Amino acid sequence: MSELVLAAGRRFARLTTRAVVARPRVWGLFRGPLRRQFDRLAAGWEGRLGPEALLPLNAALERLPSPPRRVLDLGTGTGKAARVVASRFPEAEVVGVDLSPAMIEEARKVLPTELSGRVRFEVADASRLPFEDGAFDLVVLLNMIPFFEELARVTAPGGRIAAASSFGSQTPIYVTPETLRNRLAPLGFGDFEELTAGEGSALLATRGALV
Repeated sequence: MSELVLAAGRRFARLTTRAVVARPRVWGLFRGPLRRQFDRLAAGWEGRLGPEALLPLNAALERLPSPPRRVLDLGTGTGKAARVVASRFPEAEVVGVDLSPAMIEEARKVLPTELSGRVRFEVADASRLPFEDGAFDLVVLLNMIPFFEELARVTAPGGRIAAASSFGSQTPIYVTPETLRNRLAPLGFGDFEELTAGEGSALLATRGALV
């Protein structure tokens, strides 16, 4: 795939992120084109970014006060973040979801056998997740558009969100820490902690009492 096409894809991802975070109702206009874009990228996605892209997520995971047991990885792609979480927390069950069926197919192909009993991948829209309320005590977003109401719904009281951007503001799908704080706080989240690692950043937030 040419660099020109990849650059256009990055611009579209930035446009989509800004639009959907500002006005979630417009997601329906972007869902199909974004899914098709990531379907086209899926075959080469696993090798596109190196270990440095995971540094902010790892920094956030290190700050968790206790190991999670039920983890949701939103926008899992080929499952890199899901595999990192499962390897770090050997008692955790991890579900990775992505809008792109091709990405999920790739994630299943590259999943190590030793993780297959605790990690599974499903096609799902992060704006309408097929999980019950409070189903997860950790929700991970690595370079992923946040759908704030749905994040709050599936995070258990006392559970945490770890939102990481591999390359900070240079990440195509990027939401500022200030925006994350401002949108999560009214939904019952607090104990915010901002982290930096490598070229990227992460935000941890804890779900308080139900609102």
